[in-house]
Amino acid sequence: MTTALEQEAAGFTKEFDPNRFERITNQIKTIEATHTSRDVEAVINDAAMGRQLSEDQFLLLISNLADPLLEDMAVVARDITLKRFGRTMLLYAPLYLSNVCYSNCTYCGFAYGKDIIRRTLTSFEIKADADIIYANGIRHILLLTGEAYRETPVSFIANAADQLKDQFPSISIEVYPLKEKDYSQLRKHGVDGLTVYQETYNPVRYKQVHLKGMKSNMNWRLDCPDRGGRAGLRRLSIGALLGLSSQPAAEVASVGFHGRYLMRNYWQSQLLVSLPRLRPAEGLTDVPHIADREYVRYWLALRLFMPDAGLTLSTRESSQFRDQMMKICITQVSAGSHTEPGGYSGSNATEQFSIDDTRSVSQMAKAIESIGKEPVFTDWVGMLK
Repeated sequence: MTTALEQEAAGFTKEFDPNRFERITNQIKTIEATHTSRDVEAVINDAAMGRQLSEDQFLLLISNLADPLLEDMAVVARDITLKRFGRTMLLYAPLYLSNVCYSNCTYCGFAYGKDIIRRTLTSFEIKADADIIYANGIRHILLLTGEAYRETPVSFIANAADQLKDQFPSISIEVYPLKEKDYSQLRKHGVDGLTVYQETYNPVRYKQVHLKGMKSNMNWRLDCPDRGGRAGLRRLSIGALLGLSSQPAAEVASVGFHGRYLMRNYWQSQLLVSLPRLRPAEGLTDVPHIADREYVRYWLALRLFMPDAGLTLSTRESSQFRDQMMKICITQVSAGSHTEPGGYSGSNATEQFSIDDTRSVSQMAKAIESIGKEPVFTDWVGMLK
């Protein structure tokens, strides 16, 4: 007998069955054994002609066969991005409301049981951080919490959004997965965007790294963007944490298939995709390395497969790497970020992960202008809510 929670979970899980990740992994291996770079070249040409790529073509671009043609992919990705997004680069800032968490995820600095400084911001402290973000020119804000339903219930998130909606015309949330009715309620309080990263689409690995708490329910998380889409949120952001599993290509493929599904079913919402690389955090120092060239290939493949998707590159990456990728396919970046509650106003708490690009908002804006693009501080999609 299915539970009420499982009944509401119906969405992408209907297409992404427990064995699909393994099938994708095997498909990529078969492609690499039976195709050549010439087949990849044909796919790149199709993308350049504006043709919608199939899932099999996407897998070709992700595969190692595409490596010799990376420069060709970059040219097409840059042209597509310029055509679909112009020369604009959206800037946003995260605001961590709390780092209290009751899920035990092996890779996260906020994980339950870790001896860290825990904070949940008061209304006064939320306003203090938000005022600094606002003073820096940012008008698109992302509110984050850990998985702590008692400390940060839906009412707490709604109150925070109410407090900030006059300053920030676009408010997204990255919190624990909610019910559809909760997203509908938050929308009334000014929330227009949802970010939820699946972390890994590999069900075996997912179970290994999510040891306790609601986050251990993979399907409830996997169908979270569906619930946000049905609630009418105008921005849906998804992604995988590369380095968490040993099959990064299959992770990227899964993100792409998930994104294509969301664009098909929730066409009224803008899709954004991110591929953060695993970074050191409190208690986590042995981090697998994904080479830059491989990482770039994944980004380019996503752009060719989903021309209209926004692509977000994290401050986990270096300033040099971000600047290069902004020239090619990235459309949204954070700036002047802090990953701990109260970080903007100087409060003492433990960060979720270490960042590499520490540039201020003004420095980031100048960097964007230096590559011939225009920094945009308000997400105009959010203005339509």
